[in-house]
Amino acid sequence: MPKAQLFLTCLGDQFYTGTLQNMTRLLEQLGVELVFPAAQTCCGQPLFNNGFEDKTRAVALNFMRAFNQSDAPIIGPSGSCVSMVKHHYPALFQVGTPEHALALDISSRIFEFTEYLVHVLQVTDVGASYPHKVTYHASCHYLREMGLKTEAKALIHAVKGLNFVPLNEEDTCCGFGGAFTVTYPEVSRSMMENKVRNVIASGADTVITCEPGCLMNIAGGLQKAGSSIRAMHIIDLLASH
Repeated sequence: MPKAQLFLTCLGDQFYTGTLQNMTRLLEQLGVELVFPAAQTCCGQPLFNNGFEDKTRAVALNFMRAFNQSDAPIIGPSGSCVSMVKHHYPALFQVGTPEHALALDISSRIFEFTEYLVHVLQVTDVGASYPHKVTYHASCHYLREMGLKTEAKALIHAVKGLNFVPLNEEDTCCGFGGAFTVTYPEVSRSMMENKVRNVIASGADTVITCEPGCLMNIAGGLQKAGSSIRAMHIIDLLASH
């Protein structure tokens, strides 16, 4: 039986506990034995993105020590947070130090949820059913930093009863970008409104994304526009029956 460690992420823990529960159930149904490192905290991305590398190192060390109690893969529901660990942790520590070696090891063992399903478990059909018209927003870090281009769609297309419709400018940023939405609110809002217009124009009744931040931003934009279109994390889609 494969083993894996659950990385909850801050937005998941604070706002999407149901999604995390669905992630746990799906992985267990697929035969994965799960471990939850209780000492885990934020991965440090907000600090890192705002230039506080010294403070990020302390957070990163706590994260790595928490997940180094096991050599099992680490699974997270966010391409953004997973990318932080995978692509930026090694650069935070000097080459040749134990911390750098640990960062390389941790970065080699962390996977975004859909990446783990498709490439490690080699599963695309989890038995989900969702008889609705669905479109898909490709999140920036998921697509560009993680390089995940086909994984989400492979899982979406395997859902029974689902009618997939393309989204114009699918891979254009929704404007969230973490601190970007606070630092440049006018630009962020314009990008979000453009994304919402495209989602509405698609004719879908549900928009799927793999990123909690994008999910929150697009859902808020749809609500503000008076739209009944539902924004949904891909994990919740895959848990539908």
